[in-house]
Amino acid sequence: MEYLRFCLVLSCCMKFGSSVLSSDAPQAPAPIPKEKLLVLTVATEETDGFHRFMQTANYFNYTVKVLGMGETWKGGDVGRSIGGGQKVRLLKEAMESLAHQEDLIVLFVDSYDLIFAGGPEEILRKFQQANHKVLFAAEGLIWPDKRLDDKYPSVRSGKRYLNSGGIIGYSPYVNRIVSQWDLQGNDDDQLFYTKIYLDVLKRESLNMTLDHKCQIFQNLNGAVDEVLLKFGTDRVRVRNTVYNSLPVVVHGNRNSKLYLNYLGNYVPNAWNYEHGCSHCDDDLLDLSQLHEYPEVLLGVFIEQPTPFLPEFFHRLLTLDYPKDKLKLFVHNNEVYHEKHIQRFWEENRDVFKSFKVVGPEENLSQGEARNMGMDLCRKDATCDYYFSIDSDVMLTNRQTLKLLIEQNRKIIGPLVTRHGKLWSNFWGALSLDGYYARSEDYVDIVQRKRVGVWNIPYMAHVYLIKGTVLRSELKERNHFVLEKLDPDMALCRNSREMVRSFHCLCMPGVFMYITNRHDFGRLISTANYNISRYNNDLWQIFENPVDWKEKYIHPNYTRIFTENHLEEPCPDVFWFPVFSEKACDEIVEEMEHYGLWSGGKHEDKRIAGGYETVPTDDIHMKQIGFDKEWLHFLREYISPVTLKVFSGYFTKVSLNGLRRHSKPSFFLPKAKMCLRGLNVYFLAVG
Repeated sequence: MEYLRFCLVLSCCMKFGSSVLSSDAPQAPAPIPKEKLLVLTVATEETDGFHRFMQTANYFNYTVKVLGMGETWKGGDVGRSIGGGQKVRLLKEAMESLAHQEDLIVLFVDSYDLIFAGGPEEILRKFQQANHKVLFAAEGLIWPDKRLDDKYPSVRSGKRYLNSGGIIGYSPYVNRIVSQWDLQGNDDDQLFYTKIYLDVLKRESLNMTLDHKCQIFQNLNGAVDEVLLKFGTDRVRVRNTVYNSLPVVVHGNRNSKLYLNYLGNYVPNAWNYEHGCSHCDDDLLDLSQLHEYPEVLLGVFIEQPTPFLPEFFHRLLTLDYPKDKLKLFVHNNEVYHEKHIQRFWEENRDVFKSFKVVGPEENLSQGEARNMGMDLCRKDATCDYYFSIDSDVMLTNRQTLKLLIEQNRKIIGPLVTRHGKLWSNFWGALSLDGYYARSEDYVDIVQRKRVGVWNIPYMAHVYLIKGTVLRSELKERNHFVLEKLDPDMALCRNSREMVRSFHCLCMPGVFMYITNRHDFGRLISTANYNISRYNNDLWQIFENPVDWKEKYIHPNYTRIFTENHLEEPCPDVFWFPVFSEKACDEIVEEMEHYGLWSGGKHEDKRIAGGYETVPTDDIHMKQIGFDKEWLHFLREYISPVTLKVFSGYFTKVSLNGLRRHSKPSFFLPKAKMCLRGLNVYFLAVG
């Protein structure tokens, strides 16, 4: 009985204790409704960066209030020095009407160099888990006063220093912070917040802390190596590999803006593997709905000897665009090309609305010439677009100009590459000294495994710029001459780093885009172009094989293999097209220009033994330095035909030369060839 009484008492005590403990245990706070989150940002002008910020905010349905739009910026050059106090002043004014809303959560962020990677629910959940009234972004580099380093609280793990590009907190507490502001607009905002945070009493009374492990805020400056892209089915996130976190706000502060542009090509939904490019068709300009086509100034730049220049002009002429809407400006820096330009001008001077040529006699540098071309459009109010193209760009897509205009970007270029190489007209990233660095996605973009419209830091050779941009953001005349940089590098740097002191804060410049949504063409190699010969393009079979083939191989050549397009006038004698008329003419011209014919004598020092059994009046390919090119031609274009018509035979190529009559000239085992007029004969012999 005593034992039962003891058990009963013990059971009652345990139940009572359990009820006491359960009543004292803290309950998980109810989630904060997303309607209680207000995003505040400062922007004095609608830049490309601002539009990107708003695009990501709208994707997640954030409620955003923009402060200072249209105001004159007086906050200094915060991209390069201290400043930004005007942002604190604007926030202080906005908080005066919000301070009484005790349950309102205010998220104050930059806009020009910031994107959202997650939604309001996620950011509010992570803010609640932080269990503080105010949370600042954190970074690993101290700014702007390194002397304050030892005053920062030590942290066992995570970022130690405050960054003012991201603040989240309850409205009354944020108001208590910014109400202390009594400085000037060009004073430093981050230093202001830092001094409050470093004051122990203020930090504790305001219940402030930093987002040490990047749960909400990811500052990229000094942390580029910590982050990578995490691809999902519908969204792309930025993952911090050090803290294994998925930040909601990604900030390209200071020197990391170009990396933010790279991330912005994917985050949050710009491109993924499942759906490809989701924004490529946003804000397209439908040319068919316009009353008339926009007026375009074509700026053509011939800055070095360039092969296939007549073909370049032909492709320019055949662009599918009304010629009465095209004006042409040509800068030629090479005396060698004056004959080509003269011929093109004589044949087409009345085709374009205007035609201006600046030749080598003007002695302009590349930068000066490019400034001149761009300025022609800038000064002409009727110039809607400026299309700059170098002579080493071979546009094979006749719709190129229309496609670029329809994409409706301020600056955009078509992707062009060298045949069979990864060399292209853009860079996906820059090194610390401002030169080429390969981005993670460069190869996939060049090979068109990832197709879209890409924000990039550098492009050259060919691009389209809106005339309105030249008369506003890029209104300064000199954009191609900067320190020791190449002209295109100078333009890109001036565009992406353009900062205007009086009407915009820390504007990261005009975004430049490259599109690979279509196959636009290719780049010509000019590195080894020798202009000492009579017809120099003949020697380009190695450097530019595709263009060589298009110019010198007969258009019906491939039909030999697809349609058996050859004739057999007698047994084992085949007649087929291989050379174009241009090739036949130029080979004959080259020999006649050389002029040192052998004379048809038996004695011939050019051959082994010095004796010709059947002498002819000829010139060997080796004499004009065309032997390697000719052998390559025989291997590439003649050997496949021998394998087709003489199956079972092994073909070994050798050569002799060009003769002034119709006797066989070029020797192959079991076969001979000769050049006669516009035809090549292929003779089978025993």
